[in-house]
Amino acid sequence: MSPDPAREHLRVSDAERHEVAEVLRRAAGEGRLDLDELDERLEATYAARTYADLVPLTLDLPDDGSSPLPARPATGPAPAVRLEKTPEPPAPDGVRARQRHLAVMGGVDRKGAWTVPADLTIVAVMGGADLDMRQARYAARECVVTVHALMGGATIVVGPDVDVVMEGIGIMGGFAGPSDRDTPPPQVGAQVLRVRGVAIMGGVTVKRRPLPGVDDGRRRHRLH
Repeated sequence: MSPDPAREHLRVSDAERHEVAEVLRRAAGEGRLDLDELDERLEATYAARTYADLVPLTLDLPDDGSSPLPARPATGPAPAVRLEKTPEPPAPDGVRARQRHLAVMGGVDRKGAWTVPADLTIVAVMGGADLDMRQARYAARECVVTVHALMGGATIVVGPDVDVVMEGIGIMGGFAGPSDRDTPPPQVGAQVLRVRGVAIMGGVTVKRRPLPGVDDGRRRHRLH
């Protein structure tokens, strides 16, 4: 997809970013991108501000007409895609803004008081992750958790005041977010947790639950 000089400096919308992300996820599902490439391009997609930022991300992928970007020319090879790494944002108390964890036939567990980095990636191969964020601090107003699961998965528990945005793709698997029927949706301006990734024969589940101990009294009352 070649930049249109008349549009390349125009700002893109959230809906257009999501559409490009879906093109990339379908390409990963077809085996055209590996998980590292998908992670890198999705990161660049959601950081894009203009059409010129988005265009390079799908230049080497077939054009099925689903992208919101200008159509590529009918002839001529696509130029090589070069993605620039975005600098890591600062994080509190010396916590790394980006963290990566690999779980191969094993697991990653986090609970209690810990700091959720701005960008957390977990690759689970026949393994999984259990992340309880109810007592955690968040390194940024919007944190991103990317889970790439192959015959594995992750369970994430957040507090009632966290706004969860699900953007993952499942291939013989799936991503499931909290239901507003179980807990009321958080208020506008709440902490945002964006969950992305690809689950192949696996799954990623996000649950919104009360803080530990908050409902203990009511539970004891019902038992008596």
